[in-house]
Amino acid sequence: MTRNEIKNVILEIIEDIDEEADFDSLEADKPLRDQLDLDSMDFLDIVMELRKRYKLQIPEEEYPELSTLNSCVNYLEPKLKDF
Repeated sequence: MTRNEIKNVILEIIEDIDEEADFDSLEADKPLRDQLDLDSMDFLDIVMELRKRYKLQIPEEEYPELSTLNSCVNYLEPKLKDF
């Protein structure tokens, strides 16, 4: 999976969680939770959806790796390289 495909997957998952999410002004290096007004349950939904779709086990101590769009892509790229 390419970096761009991973980015699109993350945005798709977020849109499924929050249909009103506004990606127009999204900055890839700023925390997603702050920009999209995601709460902790929304964040867990993202992690669970990644688990469901790709059988990824993301340990809780690694959740900070998913804070920005860029950090999500950086973290997930080696894990999704074979998809």
